[in-house]
Amino acid sequence: MAKRREEESFTVSDRRLFSTDGELRPEADSANEASMRLITDDPQPTAIRGVENPSAETAQPPADAPPPPSAEQQSAQANAYQETNRSMDEAISKEMGPGADLEVTFERFLGSLYMTALMQLGLAHEPNGQPRLDIISARQTIDTVGLLADKTKGNLTSAEQNFLQNALYELRMAYLEVTNALARGPRPGAAGPGGPSSVGSGSVGSGPLIR
Repeated sequence: MAKRREEESFTVSDRRLFSTDGELRPEADSANEASMRLITDDPQPTAIRGVENPSAETAQPPADAPPPPSAEQQSAQANAYQETNRSMDEAISKEMGPGADLEVTFERFLGSLYMTALMQLGLAHEPNGQPRLDIISARQTIDTVGLLADKTKGNLTSAEQNFLQNALYELRMAYLEVTNALARGPRPGAAGPGGPSSVGSGSVGSGPLIR
């Protein structure tokens, strides 16, 4: 009796969309309409609920980000900047002579990074100063030169490209020499990295001409 009662309470639901004659069943049609209402009511139909859409966030700038300057503002600022520089150049020429040239070129910019890296490696120093080793900053400066090499491909003259490759090669070589010397430790009677023997050894003295 218990088994028969259990069989009587057990029902099978027909979930087929179409009948044996190939017609859409009314129950399936109503269920399909309910499903479509759930989809269209979803505020994020193309995203999984509870999962943020990263592309939607990256497409819009942060709410607190200031708007970029307009083209007119940039042009006016550039003109004012150039006019100020012309006035400054005239004043400097009166003091230092007409040969003073303050224009920033790619070679001068790269030369500044080159000398900065040498100073951070302890292979150069300010006049009347002492060599100071800052290996972390030297690494970051050399990586900056490497970044320039990657980002300026195809946009440099042959002279600029040669200058950049030479500077990067020699800075990396100097970095390896200094880090290897640090790993070995100081030798008795020998100056450490940045000492007189290192600076005057000529290991980096054949670097590019700094203009």
